[in-house]
Amino acid sequence: MNMYNDYNFLGMHLVWWFIWLLFIIWIFAAPYYIPFQQKKKDSPFDILKKRFASGQITNEEYQEKKKILAG
Repeated sequence: MNMYNDYNFLGMHLVWWFIWLLFIIWIFAAPYYIPFQQKKKDSPFDILKKRFASGQITNEEYQEKKKILAG
């Protein structure tokens, strides 16, 4: 009598497939969504760079504000 041809192990086999599936989903989903994770806030210099890149401020204003932030 071969125990692998018996259907007694079918339930456990499905449980292992479910565990592996959850594990694989967790590996790929974890880097993108972590519950209760606080988002990193932009520094004032990052905000200044974004404003300059989008054209909200001129080069002179950028340089002036950059000196103020560095000072």
